[in-house]
Amino acid sequence: MRFKVIFNTTGIILKFISLIFILPVIFAFIYKDISSICYFVLAGVVSLILGFLFCLNDASEKDIDNITRAEAFATVIFGWVMFGLVCTIPFLFYGLNFIDSLFEAFSGVSTTGATILSDFSLYPETFFLYRSIIQWFGGMGIIVLFIAVLPKFAVAGRQMFFAEIPNPREEKITPRIRHTASWLWSMYILLTIIEIIILKVQGLDLYNALCLSLSTISAGGFSNHPTGLIGFDSKIIWTIGIFAFIAGINFLLTYKVLIKGKINELFRSEEFRAYFLIVMFFTLLFSLILYFQGNFSISDSIRNAFFETAATITSTGAACDNFLNWPIRAKVLLFVLMFVGGSAISASGSIKITRWIYVFKFIKKEMNKVAHPNAIYPIKLENRTVSPDIGYQIIVFIIFFMAIFALSSIAVSFIEQNVLLAVTGSIATLSNAGPGLDNVIGPVGSYASLKIPTKLIFMFNMVVGRLEIIPFLALLQKDLWQFKK
Repeated sequence: MRFKVIFNTTGIILKFISLIFILPVIFAFIYKDISSICYFVLAGVVSLILGFLFCLNDASEKDIDNITRAEAFATVIFGWVMFGLVCTIPFLFYGLNFIDSLFEAFSGVSTTGATILSDFSLYPETFFLYRSIIQWFGGMGIIVLFIAVLPKFAVAGRQMFFAEIPNPREEKITPRIRHTASWLWSMYILLTIIEIIILKVQGLDLYNALCLSLSTISAGGFSNHPTGLIGFDSKIIWTIGIFAFIAGINFLLTYKVLIKGKINELFRSEEFRAYFLIVMFFTLLFSLILYFQGNFSISDSIRNAFFETAATITSTGAACDNFLNWPIRAKVLLFVLMFVGGSAISASGSIKITRWIYVFKFIKKEMNKVAHPNAIYPIKLENRTVSPDIGYQIIVFIIFFMAIFALSSIAVSFIEQNVLLAVTGSIATLSNAGPGLDNVIGPVGSYASLKIPTKLIFMFNMVVGRLEIIPFLALLQKDLWQFKK
């Protein structure tokens, strides 16, 4: 592994991360929040200085063009960690201690949406806009962004693109990966603008529409209100729920439908059909439970059922009602949904539907081989045969996902002496869903009271979950850490 390439590439990324802080500076000017301007300027300057320091090596453009898969994985991990660390700086000046600032920052960039805030009245509008902004950039991915805007990544971008957003099929919408990244970001921006306009028309002021849209399209879930979306108008809940559902669709498929106008591609997609049917099935189950056992009206049952299904399966994590007061059967279903996830190459977290489809087909294949041991049963996804290597990677991913969930649950149980908090908090952070199913970390709760080791474990879960484990698994191989010039 050539560390000079990793540092140089990360340095380039850090230089452009510094530009992200221009946005909160603009909003701080608008809201005449002079002190906040200094915080964001400082963070931008630190990011810029670190970028130049990381680039103080002799890595050439040819070195970057020849980046290996292992180096791409390392760059993605290092880039995301540095992104989170730099985004921590402004939180330090708002009265949060170092660990809580780290937690809030990494929760934002990983689009987890778990918060340590208890009293929202202590913070200005710029603070909440900043949280939504870092979620929004984390939703599509900082690496994908810089592949789109930096010509220097035209060749190396392919390795980093698929390292940041792993997918069983290395699918792209244009021959050049840079153009694919550009189109994805264009569509991402378009969806955000559309949601802002709709929410504005429905009665929200621009500030709330902006905060909520940035958090919804990114499947992040941060809210600028202490009770989330509880108490919001029904039509606003429906709008945010629909856009949360859209955030869980494969961005490449959304591009084909939204930009190319190929609506027929929607239900031709095996992945989307499964995603749609799962959402509809769980919406129906929730509706029945809430109506017959939760004393909700028919309209409220359907609205809450669809919203929480979409928010949970896509790991948006927003709440339109305090689901901790729901019947136990409904809470069990929410817990199950945290393990499902949305589509591949989407803003959602967790295992993802494509991998579950493969697992079920793999089980069916093995059952068929019991009766016909000599038969050959190729497994296909979207009518393309999945190679054994990719299939093996999917199985390993799920095993490690469950292992990390189990280990973090056990560790937090010992630390906090609360099994429900440990189990639901572990899957909520690993799947980037945000709120857990315990009163402490529920939809109207906060992670603030947790012990420092617990917060560190949950932060690790957030980053590993956002990067889908694969880059971390690759870097566990000691052979990859051999120094190369």
